[in-house]
Amino acid sequence: MSEARAAVTGRTDESDVIVVGGGVSGLTTALVLAGRGHRVRVWSREAAASTTSAVAGALWWPYRIEPEELVGDWALRTLRWYEELAERPDETGVRLVAGVHRGERLAALGPWAAKLTDLVQVEEGLRARLPLIDMPVHLSRLERRLAAAGGAIEQRTVTSLDEAAAQAPVVVNCTGLGARELVPDTGMRPVRGQLVLVENPGIEEWFTETDPVSEASTYFFPQPGRLVLGGTAETDDWNAEPDPGTAEQIVARCARVRPEIARARIIGHRVGLRPARDAGVRIEAEPLPGGGRLVHNYGHGGAGVTVALGCAEAAADLVG
Repeated sequence: MSEARAAVTGRTDESDVIVVGGGVSGLTTALVLAGRGHRVRVWSREAAASTTSAVAGALWWPYRIEPEELVGDWALRTLRWYEELAERPDETGVRLVAGVHRGERLAALGPWAAKLTDLVQVEEGLRARLPLIDMPVHLSRLERRLAAAGGAIEQRTVTSLDEAAAQAPVVVNCTGLGARELVPDTGMRPVRGQLVLVENPGIEEWFTETDPVSEASTYFFPQPGRLVLGGTAETDDWNAEPDPGTAEQIVARCARVRPEIARARIIGHRVGLRPARDAGVRIEAEPLPGGGRLVHNYGHGGAGVTVALGCAEAAADLVG
């Protein structure tokens, strides 16, 4: 059995659902379940501020996620939620910000794109006003909302989902890359993303450009107190340490778009491992011995923030 590594925050009595995983997917799922009347605990190996979710550049956009036929609805449901949260940006961390996806065309997108009222095709690419989420602020809000709804968060290392099943009749698996060992699901693989944080030289709009034949991409996102520069998409790379050479290349690519970035003072480096799954997102229920139920919600690739609420509600529907 694993050992709790921190005090429980919130309610300490028995729960009927344990959500394993405390990133944006786990916290959002727990919040939805608590809102439906369930007594929920979240077990997370790390504090939310230390998860992959906290590192995300966090522009709403269905990026590196499958299956295509389901992603659109999940993403649009989450978009409407973020649009509401953007009315209180200081509290929620969500702002609506304009920018350009250079080189993108409407014809290459799924049916979901037709429902974006602020998305237009221009000569440079696709121009849109989209949610940009300050993840540390957003994750803290999710934790507060969960506590207010009667939920609890326990920092705990889990070596088997059976540990949770022994304490609650329903377990929701939101472990991201951890599902590779815990399920086990060998189709889970990391897609490494490296970021550079700089002082913002006055840039107010986001920008993205992907290279279809390279693991490198170019993007910058203006977040409060910083400009986030990216990035990379290195499949099967488990290295969580920033590479100085890669950081230099990221800054150089971004500076080709906005030259003032070259003079911006670097204030930090980040690496996140996107939880990609060969077969796409898994939202599925299976029985547990003794009449319990295991619900899976993982494999969100590079769009966990983009589909957070849509997938949480789909998983909650399987809990019942």
